[in-house]
Amino acid sequence: MRHSLIAASMIFAATTAMTLVPHSSFAQQKPDQPQAQPGQLPQGFKPPPAAPIKPYKPIAITLPVPFNDQSFEAFRKQLGAIAEKKDRAALGKLVVASGFFWMQDKDLADKKKPGMANFAAAIDLDAKDGSGWELLSSYAGEPTAEPLPDHQGMMCAPAEPNIDPKAFEALVNETKTAPPEWGYPNKDGVEVRSAGKPDAPVIEKLGLTLVRVLPDNGGPDNPDQQPFLHVATPSGKSGFVPLEAMSSLGGDQICYVKDGGSWKITGYFGGASQ
Repeated sequence: MRHSLIAASMIFAATTAMTLVPHSSFAQQKPDQPQAQPGQLPQGFKPPPAAPIKPYKPIAITLPVPFNDQSFEAFRKQLGAIAEKKDRAALGKLVVASGFFWMQDKDLADKKKPGMANFAAAIDLDAKDGSGWELLSSYAGEPTAEPLPDHQGMMCAPAEPNIDPKAFEALVNETKTAPPEWGYPNKDGVEVRSAGKPDAPVIEKLGLTLVRVLPDNGGPDNPDQQPFLHVATPSGKSGFVPLEAMSSLGGDQICYVKDGGSWKITGYFGGASQ
């Protein structure tokens, strides 16, 4: 399901000013990674107005579970240590030498270059602010993974929650929204507050269902303040939830494969624009 959502997100990005969110968590957005923002749209283009906030049918989700494989856990620990040290040479040994893929609307990988070069470009490993290494560290800390269809033995992370795709399609159509406008809480019972402040009154609690994320999410006035997302709940209420409490659908994904009994990075979905 993730990869059909990625395709839908790319189409949507070309026709709206809404920022797409890479990776699974809204809180893990890579600060320097190019996004589908108003400045990248054709001059004079005006995005369509957001759909009105109305009650919608709750679409249940089942949260992804950790990939239970001891060798994979050991690999993630190794990857995390490499990310902490920013050891490029060691990282290169964990990326396939050839056959690396980098999928957006097409495979962007330069097959004439080694896998490490393509992977570094995909996650912008050389970003001056170190955000590429931070992104790699976040992947190393991600315990979930899911099989990539039609690619035996390949696992991609993070895993998506289990959602009825037909019900999701119907929800998008009925609400006149688009796939990137939807996310899900990372746990049951996330509190929705009346304002983007940790001490604002709680107006509702989210269940394990899809939640509409509204586009007017500015950063906090105080950089030390906890960031919040503006959401519309299934009951039709408008409120705010902590950024770290929500995850996105169809975000970036790193893929691994076992090579000679050990795990290696073999591909990437999403990534920096070219």
